[in-house]
Amino acid sequence: MIEPFAVPFMGRALAEIALLALICGPISVFVFARGLSFVSDALTHTVFPGVVVGFVAGGVEGLFAGALVAGLVTAVVLTVLTRGARLSDDAATAVVLTAMFSIGVVLVSRRSSYTADLTSFLFGRLLTVTSRQLVETAVLAVIILVALLIGARALLFRAFDPTGAAAAGLRLGRLDLWLNVLLALVVVAAVRAVGTILVVALLIVPAAAARMVTERLATMAVLGTLLVVAAGYGGLLLSWTASVHYGVALTSASAVVLLLVLAYLVLLPIRLLRRGPHRRTERMSPHELVG
Repeated sequence: MIEPFAVPFMGRALAEIALLALICGPISVFVFARGLSFVSDALTHTVFPGVVVGFVAGGVEGLFAGALVAGLVTAVVLTVLTRGARLSDDAATAVVLTAMFSIGVVLVSRRSSYTADLTSFLFGRLLTVTSRQLVETAVLAVIILVALLIGARALLFRAFDPTGAAAAGLRLGRLDLWLNVLLALVVVAAVRAVGTILVVALLIVPAAAARMVTERLATMAVLGTLLVVAAGYGGLLLSWTASVHYGVALTSASAVVLLLVLAYLVLLPIRLLRRGPHRRTERMSPHELVG
């Protein structure tokens, strides 16, 4: 149960998952509260052109910077397009997603020499995480967690009562930008390890699974974090066992996400049993949910 993680690349992979759990657990709660599943999915794809440009400019080491710039640009553009009801959230997200991802595809198609390397970016390379990547993820994790702690109450107020938040003097546009930027940073932190295709699961499934057993957002964040850690450990161990002992090729990132989804399915009956005819409405106030 422990021996595989004595191997350096397995230990680094588990450390990366643990760092991602610290940010994906809490941020998934805000994704859940705001109904931003589609936005999260879009952000995982809109970093693609930045990845291509970063790879061209600096090789593998340029991926992080390229993804970071593209993610921040996407966060700003989405906020500007949806501010003042210029476009609905879904329409703005669809426009930005298709435009950015198409740019990435065009850039890739013009340089077949590195297409295979960028394809791995779509599906992740959890077992090739380097010490430098761990440091970069740790730095982003600290920034994200501090920003969440500072803005948590205002972000929740805006999520559950935007009219009241505006009346209280909160700048909704700034709060939307704040959350979009944090989402972009989480995507950048996770995308190299689990890939743009699978990172969306880390942004949505933890809170969705935790919601099966609790309605408190703080508890959901803790449970979501623990679920990601458990799925990371189990997925890495499953991938190692399948490959080493049975000769079955099983990618680590896919195994992690599959176990995370399995946890959601296992917890689903609990949610159904907890619902009763006299249970109060699920739409609780932000103060009750946080408490």
